[in-house]
Amino acid sequence: MQLSTHDLERWDKEYVWHPFTQMKAYRREKPLIIERGEGSYLYDIEGNKYLDGYSSLWVNVHGHNHAELNAALREQAGKIAHSTLLGAANVPSILLAKKLVEITPQSLTKVFYSDSGSTSVEIALKMAYQYWQLKDPVRFSGKKNKFISLREAYHGDTIGSVSVGGMETFHHIFRPLLFERLETPAPYTYRLTENNDEEACKALCLDALEALLKERHEEVAGLIIEPLVQGAAGMITAPDGFLRGVRELCTRYEVLLIADEVAVGFGRTGTLFACEQEGVEPDFLCVAKGLTAGYLPLAATLTSEEIFNAFLGEPEELRTFFHGHTYTGNQLACAVALKNLELIEQTGLIASLEKKINFLAQKLAPFRTLPHVGDVRQRGMMVGIEIVQDKASKKPFPIHMQVEHHIILHARRNGAIIRPLGPVIVLMPILSMSLEELDRLTDITYKAIETVTAQTYSALK
Repeated sequence: MQLSTHDLERWDKEYVWHPFTQMKAYRREKPLIIERGEGSYLYDIEGNKYLDGYSSLWVNVHGHNHAELNAALREQAGKIAHSTLLGAANVPSILLAKKLVEITPQSLTKVFYSDSGSTSVEIALKMAYQYWQLKDPVRFSGKKNKFISLREAYHGDTIGSVSVGGMETFHHIFRPLLFERLETPAPYTYRLTENNDEEACKALCLDALEALLKERHEEVAGLIIEPLVQGAAGMITAPDGFLRGVRELCTRYEVLLIADEVAVGFGRTGTLFACEQEGVEPDFLCVAKGLTAGYLPLAATLTSEEIFNAFLGEPEELRTFFHGHTYTGNQLACAVALKNLELIEQTGLIASLEKKINFLAQKLAPFRTLPHVGDVRQRGMMVGIEIVQDKASKKPFPIHMQVEHHIILHARRNGAIIRPLGPVIVLMPILSMSLEELDRLTDITYKAIETVTAQTYSALK
C-alpha cells in the first residue's frame, strides 16, 4: 500500500492525540512525521534531514539505527519476545539486574523492573512507604506517609509520581486526586539570587529543607530528587554540594532518599550516574530513558538489601510487595539494555564526553550575550537556555506570543529538532554526536533564538 504524505498528515491530525501538546494549535500546522533515523539524524516522510537535538526525548545514547543494538534485538526476538516475571525468571532480566548492581552505587543490590520513568518512581514511593510500616509497625503506624520534593519537581505522569510533582502548569488540575506532598525550594540560582550566587542559593535551600525536616521528619517516608539537574523544570542545575547536603540531611532525620535518575542517568551529566559526582548513595535509584539507548520502554528501581529484607516473610504475613506490570523484565528490552551498557563500556563513551562537554560550553558562551537570553545552564550534555523579554527584570515573553515554539520551528526549518520547556530552550544531544554535529546544532539554535526573539520583541513595541 502506497501511503501519501497528504494522507498521513490528515490521519495524524484526525486520529492521534499527542502528549503534552495543545491539539488545537498542533492541527493548524504542518506535522513533522518521522520515518527513519540514522546516527545523529532523523528523517521525515519527505526525506528532510534533522539533527536530533533532544535525543528523541532524552533517550538516545549511541545514535539511531545502531547495527549492534539492532542485532541484539533480532537475536533475542529469535528466542522469545516476552514471558512474565511474576513468579518466574528469564535470562536477560537476570543478567541485566546483575550488571545494574555492578555499575550503580555499592549499597544498591536489588532491582525491580517496570516500563517507564513514571512507574519506576511510583515503585520507589510505594516501597518507601511500605518499608517503614514493615520495619516498625508500632512506631510508624499512621506515620511516615508523606514525601518531600522540590519546587517545580517533575517525576512522571502516574498519579503517585504526579503527587510528588511541583509543576503548577502540569499538575494543578489533578490536585483533588493526589496525596499530600511537602515542598522544599529548588536550587534555581537564576531566580533565587540577584547575581547567580550559587553558594547563597545552596545555603538558602538546604536551610529551608532542614527546617522542614526538623519540624516534620516523623511524618516523612522519603525525599525524591533529580540529582544535579531538574530536567522538565527547565534544566535547573544544582550548585556543587547541594545533593551531598540533601543526602546528609535525609540520613540525619531518618528519611529515605529517592534519586530519580530517569533523565540524568547513563552519561547525561558527564558521569554514568549523576549521584557519582558527589559520592552520594541513595536508598532508591530510579532509571529509565537511556537504559535501552532509546530502543524500547524499560525502567528499573534499585534499592538496598536492608529495604529488600524488610519485605521478607512467610506468605501469611502479607509482607509481599504487591506491585507489578505485564511487561516487567521484558526480554527484548533487557537484551537491548545489556548491549547498550556493553557498548558504553567498549566505546569508552563516558570518557569521551569530557571533550564534548567542554566544546559545548565554549559554543554556549556567545548565547549569554544575546539580548533575550537570561541564563544559560549546562551540566554535562544537558543544556537549558532561558529566554526572557527583559534581562534586567527577568520577565519572560507573553505566553500567547509562543516565542519558544517559533524558535524550535525556525531550528527545524534549518535542520535541527529541539524542544522548549516553558521559557527554556533545551539541548540534549545524542551522546555519540560528533563535535562537528554539535557545532552545527548550536549554530542553528543560536540563529533561531537571535532571529525569533528580535522579531518578537519588535512586535511588542
